[in-house]
Amino acid sequence: MQMHAKRGVSCVVRRYTAIDRARWASTEALTKDRFRIVVLGGGSGGLSVAQQLYNRFKVAGKPLQAGDIAVVDAAVYHDYQVGLLTLVGAGLKQKSMLRRPLAELIPSHITHIAENVASFDPAHNAVRTDAGRTLAYDALVVATGLQVNFSAIEGLPKALADPSSGVSSIYSYQTCDKVWEDIDALRAGRAIFTQPQGVIKCAGAPQKIMWMAWDRYRTTSRGDQIKVDFFSGMPTMFAVKKYSDVLEALRVERGVGGSFGHNLVSIDAANRKAVFKNVADGTESKEDYTLLHVTPPMGPLDVLKGSAIADAAGWVDVDKSTLQHVKPEYSNIFSLGDASSLPTSKTAAAITKQAPVLTENLFHLMDSGKIGPAMYDGYTSCPLLTSYGELLLAEFKYGLVPAESFANSIGDQATPRRVFYHLKKDFFPWVYFKYYVKGKWFGPSGLVRPKY
Repeated sequence: MQMHAKRGVSCVVRRYTAIDRARWASTEALTKDRFRIVVLGGGSGGLSVAQQLYNRFKVAGKPLQAGDIAVVDAAVYHDYQVGLLTLVGAGLKQKSMLRRPLAELIPSHITHIAENVASFDPAHNAVRTDAGRTLAYDALVVATGLQVNFSAIEGLPKALADPSSGVSSIYSYQTCDKVWEDIDALRAGRAIFTQPQGVIKCAGAPQKIMWMAWDRYRTTSRGDQIKVDFFSGMPTMFAVKKYSDVLEALRVERGVGGSFGHNLVSIDAANRKAVFKNVADGTESKEDYTLLHVTPPMGPLDVLKGSAIADAAGWVDVDKSTLQHVKPEYSNIFSLGDASSLPTSKTAAAITKQAPVLTENLFHLMDSGKIGPAMYDGYTSCPLLTSYGELLLAEFKYGLVPAESFANSIGDQATPRRVFYHLKKDFFPWVYFKYYVKGKWFGPSGLVRPKY
């Protein structure tokens, strides 16, 4: 992910000009559909920010018309992905509980275009969809998420499709329940859990499911018969040293093997062998497994790679503080969440702080021609399950600096606690569908929209 130094105001603030207005007017003749704001993606970021934008204009006494905002996404369902990653994989929830029809989550005053973006034409303030439609906009918000590259690991797709392979992954709706089936069925042998080098969704999830499996084996008297190992392409247990030190101590105490700087590259499911490559010298090693949980490599969507609005890596190139595109000529383009170049962890918790910043800045830009005063500090959170009944609540901001919400009231969040466990298991799933996707949840500030 490309990181940007903090830019001065002159780099991110630009007034709309007569040229802009003329460009938009000429665009109208070329397009079939025109909207004030087009939001690409109906995931956590897209749904939340679309509703927050609508509400912000209304609160300011300048309400948008019904249909002025469009959410573009062909998905039939919207999943609470955070829950799928660990709650289903750990046997704590049924996956059907964490899924809703996308159309039901989009209110009638927001247009739902059930198509996907196929290309970008920022010079004409337009995008084109896979159905051949051209959508013109005054402002564009890109919240398309990332893609999970299962096929990047040789043999993985075939192994996931085989119910007897012992291979599973929490990173898809289709396979997350297989994780729990495999974990609960294992009676003896070696359980390997993997994490790739590089950017992934919810970087703590690969070890969350490992800790839950370890605890399941311990409480069911299988701990002596099952060896648990963690193979990670990363150099440490976690990026933030404070939490990494605690997790490393926990790994050693629990007898979990740790092989760092090793990426999974292929699977021989028939012989239950996994091939890992050392990121330092490129050497390969084969490891026997009985159970293999795989976190595949991830990256930007193909439609973004090489597009005019993406950086060299394929993420939407936005300022890390304002969430506005870094190119002055694309100042009416914003991005948040997994699709963005923001140098922070890709989590739903991060979006709770990004969405109101984006909303405020885009509102001011459209209302006055100048970007608003809101600044994103990189806040994100990773609720790290360490056992059934305990959770380490990592919260941090840019610079990998801890930014804990409950340290003063509850205590050091690097200490796994039951109250944090119930936040993850019970409170957050309820809040998500009750408030989050409706644009009414603002992370650490709860139901109160931040003021800037």
